[in-house]
Amino acid sequence: MWTYIKRYLTFAVLAALFMVGEVSMDLVQPGLMSRIVDEGVLGLKAGGAGDLELIWTLGLQMIALVVFGGLCGSLNNAFTHISSQNIGNEMRKDTFRRIMSFSFPQLDRFGAGSLVTRVTNDITQIQTFVSLFIRGLIRTSMLTFGSMYCIFRLNRQFGLIVLCAFPFVVGVIVLCLWKANPLFSKLQEQLDAINAVMQEDVSGIRIIKACVREVYEKARFGKANDALIATQLRVLVIFAFMNPAVNAFMYGVVAVLLYMGSAQVFAGSATPGDVMAAVTYTTQMLNGVLMLVMLFQNISRGLASWKRIKELLDSEPELKDGSFDGGSGRQGEIEFRDVSFAYPGAARPVLEHIDLTVRQGETVAVMGATGCGKTTLVNLIPRFYDVTKGAVLVDGLDVREYRQQALREKVSITLQKAELFTVPIMKNIAWGRPAAPMEAIVSAAETAQADEFIRATPDGYHTVVAERGMSLSGGQRQRLSIARAVVKSAEILIFDDSTSALDLKTEANLYHSLQKSRPDATKIIVAQRIASVRQADRIVVLENGRISAVGPHEELLANCKVYQDIYYSQLGEEGDEIA
Repeated sequence: MWTYIKRYLTFAVLAALFMVGEVSMDLVQPGLMSRIVDEGVLGLKAGGAGDLELIWTLGLQMIALVVFGGLCGSLNNAFTHISSQNIGNEMRKDTFRRIMSFSFPQLDRFGAGSLVTRVTNDITQIQTFVSLFIRGLIRTSMLTFGSMYCIFRLNRQFGLIVLCAFPFVVGVIVLCLWKANPLFSKLQEQLDAINAVMQEDVSGIRIIKACVREVYEKARFGKANDALIATQLRVLVIFAFMNPAVNAFMYGVVAVLLYMGSAQVFAGSATPGDVMAAVTYTTQMLNGVLMLVMLFQNISRGLASWKRIKELLDSEPELKDGSFDGGSGRQGEIEFRDVSFAYPGAARPVLEHIDLTVRQGETVAVMGATGCGKTTLVNLIPRFYDVTKGAVLVDGLDVREYRQQALREKVSITLQKAELFTVPIMKNIAWGRPAAPMEAIVSAAETAQADEFIRATPDGYHTVVAERGMSLSGGQRQRLSIARAVVKSAEILIFDDSTSALDLKTEANLYHSLQKSRPDATKIIVAQRIASVRQADRIVVLENGRISAVGPHEELLANCKVYQDIYYSQLGEEGDEIA
């Protein structure tokens, strides 16, 4: 945490100095009040004659000290917030940058709900911890130990009375913190669970309503929330016991001080002002101890949150960048050399011994049964995952030797589930090429068969898309995603079942326009429909993670049993459109 604190150490030190000034004024006040009572009101040093001038003088001094202390307190608050907010800001940015560098398996291990909680609630807890540490640690320690020192200076017996109670107060605090400390990490984990349920349910609300599962999801959320509340209540009950216990000890000390003080006043060994000052110092010390309790509570929770943030910051990206920055004689050539791949923790590989070369400008389709590894195969090209065995080469170079940014600039990929952002349509299309001119955006939309429906929207290309593209149909979202891939001008275009929501005529027009506008680009099409792939130069048929056959449509239809089964099953469903 020091890495972040030292950047704003100047503000933290200024905050600490102003806090010293504020608490010093608080500690001076009881001594002045004692003199006002003993010398100004009772006149103990003047034979019982009061001194109005002394009262005015000391009273004005107290007012001036209060004003100065208030100014110090205000400046302390300002510098504390500057340091804590900036520390949280830097930490949140670094955490988000680290999350953006994670591989897909790392993101899956942490979970979306946990990542949201860490970037929001956990860093807020750390900001509170830093703020209280700067402000509270100085104030509580000075009030507690400063008040005790002043009591000893005032009257040794009063000081011993307060000192005797101190171990009991500390013991109660330590016991309660020992009981509560393990619960803070549990609280954050339960917040993770709530965020995970919320995220799933909001994104899947249509399915929930369609399947009439609202009651079940309410119960699931309620269960997660009840667990959080139960843990929170355990923490609150612990501290609910602690505060009265500490108060009881300290007010017991005040009662003893009043009793002993009155006896000493009658005996002439103490003055009423001394007793009043001792009670005030004891009250200040009580406030300091109670603030210390709150401080330790927030420090414990802040440290638990820091441990979770540190886990993220210390997690190194699993995919290490290579050194190659692009540039090659070949543009868009892909080769799979004896590639095998298994997902982390999986019992068996998804792909085994894949050998395949895709030449520049070639259109290659990938087909096969659900779960045969089609999407996994194309995800290895932009290096979303690293192969378990073998190598994937782009333009003759292993993808692991590329800088990831350089590699992914060579590849445009469109997924079946179109991901759109809440920005205008033109910015969604230009997402992978922010500086794209309007002419290029419109041309890409025309190629993707999206221009007509875009111009029919209220503001055309400036129409803002609703969250997750819900203002558009599935086919419209897919066409915008395809336009985004086209406008990027990458050497390799990958369509991962990204035309599944399009009718056959629109799909045929799209591929015709794509071939006309980007003839030199290497195109890989993952599809389920024969009509989507029959015009490809070659079709790769996957079966159980292995290549069963490779060839053009006519050749596979004559020689490949798997392809024949797919063809005839669809022929019965689509009739003349397939034939």
